[in-house]
Amino acid sequence: MKQKYAVNQQLIETLLSWVKSGEIAIPEIQRPFVWSKVKVRDLMDSLYQGYPIGYIIAWRNPTVRLKDGSSASGKKILIDGQQRVTALTAAILGQPVMDKTYKRDRITIAFHPIKKQFEVINPAIGKDAAWIHDIAPIIRGDERVSRVVRTYLDKNPDAIEEEVEDSLETLKAIIKKQIGIIELDGDLPIETVTEIFIRINREGVVLSQADFAMSKIASNDTYGGNMLRKGIDYFCHLAVSPESYNHIKENDIEFVQSEYFSKVAWLRHESDDLYDPNYSDLLRVAFISEFGRGKLSDLVSLLSGRNFEKKTFEEEIAESSYARLKKGVLNFINETNFQRFVMIVKSAGFVHPNMIRSKNALNFAYVVYLHLRAERANDATITSAVKKWLVMSLLTSRYSGSPESTFDYDIRQISERGFQLYLDDLEAAQLSDGFWDAGLLQQLNSSSSTNPAFNVYLAAQCHQNAKGFLSKDITIRDMITHQGDVHHLFPADYLKKQNLSKAIYNQVANFVYTETATNIRIGNKAPKIYFSELREQCNGGPLKYGAITSDNALFENLRQNDIPESIFDMSVENYEEFLESRRLLISQKLRLYYYSL
Repeated sequence: MKQKYAVNQQLIETLLSWVKSGEIAIPEIQRPFVWSKVKVRDLMDSLYQGYPIGYIIAWRNPTVRLKDGSSASGKKILIDGQQRVTALTAAILGQPVMDKTYKRDRITIAFHPIKKQFEVINPAIGKDAAWIHDIAPIIRGDERVSRVVRTYLDKNPDAIEEEVEDSLETLKAIIKKQIGIIELDGDLPIETVTEIFIRINREGVVLSQADFAMSKIASNDTYGGNMLRKGIDYFCHLAVSPESYNHIKENDIEFVQSEYFSKVAWLRHESDDLYDPNYSDLLRVAFISEFGRGKLSDLVSLLSGRNFEKKTFEEEIAESSYARLKKGVLNFINETNFQRFVMIVKSAGFVHPNMIRSKNALNFAYVVYLHLRAERANDATITSAVKKWLVMSLLTSRYSGSPESTFDYDIRQISERGFQLYLDDLEAAQLSDGFWDAGLLQQLNSSSSTNPAFNVYLAAQCHQNAKGFLSKDITIRDMITHQGDVHHLFPADYLKKQNLSKAIYNQVANFVYTETATNIRIGNKAPKIYFSELREQCNGGPLKYGAITSDNALFENLRQNDIPESIFDMSVENYEEFLESRRLLISQKLRLYYYSL
């Protein structure tokens, strides 16, 4: 069998020239650089010492058949070694990188020619004449070694000239060191390259098919892929860090002059964090909604011009695929679409990002929104569909197993059969009486505060504008958005003293949102004690717990919080009975909530 890759040694300067010329694509230039500065320092030390730094793996885009019958091969896509190459461009070329907080920073590496040590520049080293404060100009050849030696000796008269000169010549020679490059053949099946891409970096940053797709997009300048990639990255950047708008405007003139800049500029005034998509989320939603497919490996194939039937690569398919992906991305980042979608999610009661633990469920809900918008469904239909799909997905943990396969199946069914018919079938299969009467009760038998069913229950309470436990005016929505307290109806300290385990007293059916003052007042009293005091309060007695002063208001508050009235007479021996009763009430509320959407 023919070997499908070649192993070569290239000079560091050759590799960096490929980066500067665009021969090799590195999408991380715009996305956060995940290596620490110390790792960059260690990389330079390894090169100085002559230690191996591992192989770089690249894949040349497959040969594409052009319209005139000729063929053309594409650029190299760096599929392993992105962090190392980015570190080299930072330390040697002096290119700034973007850190995890989306701040641009120059990684400056200092060198001590006597000790032969490298360090990240800091104020102390910056004041120490024994250190060369920036190795980049020397390695690049911008500064003559002889001149640097003279300057160094003027500042360090006790240093030995030959020793300093030898150290600096070795430093300069780093750019002539070799690095191993494994180049995968352009005719390797894309599925194989994708699998290689995902598997190779087991000890480093976890790679995904979205990373591979972004590498593919970044390598294209024929159909605007490089600028499209910037549009994706900057949207996600501004969604998290809107204050970066001015920096982008001042430092990326090419992007500012593109059509994408005006499309993302609205985020400079956006502070809502309910849905802060990363590039994987954006790419996935844009692809699914526009192409009607769920597997990102298919996107890489289509962008390469893959004809699935003929098993060839054709320019027309590549051109069309970039145009379609651009349309999908523009639909995603459209201010009206995005804000309308977030508003729908909030109107369903999901008022805080912690209430939606499945980003995949949120992503596909946006797919539903964009799909129905494209079909020109009316606003009421879209609103109801998005809410129901999101709640159904969360309650059934629909995307927790093999999300890509489920995405692919869902969008194909929706496209072929229509949304409503497919949803009706899912409801019949997964939201039957058995789910509401048994399956959901089992989900609620949990001690995790991140339990999906409990979070949907909180959304239902927000949707119905329910008041906090024993609150007269303050709603659960207010408490969630302003970090209110979760209270145990059977106080935790009370149950601890009865020798109940944490997993038992922290059951989600024992949780309610309440005001801090009320929580403190209840302390560790048994329910039958503090509820008897509540009854006195509602019949003219002193105010102890909140501001509720009538039986009608008290019972209405219990109803809004789905608390069984039998709690008035309960103590620890009734705790299991209480949990079962409240789980049933919560399940009944969730059922009514879902079908009201």
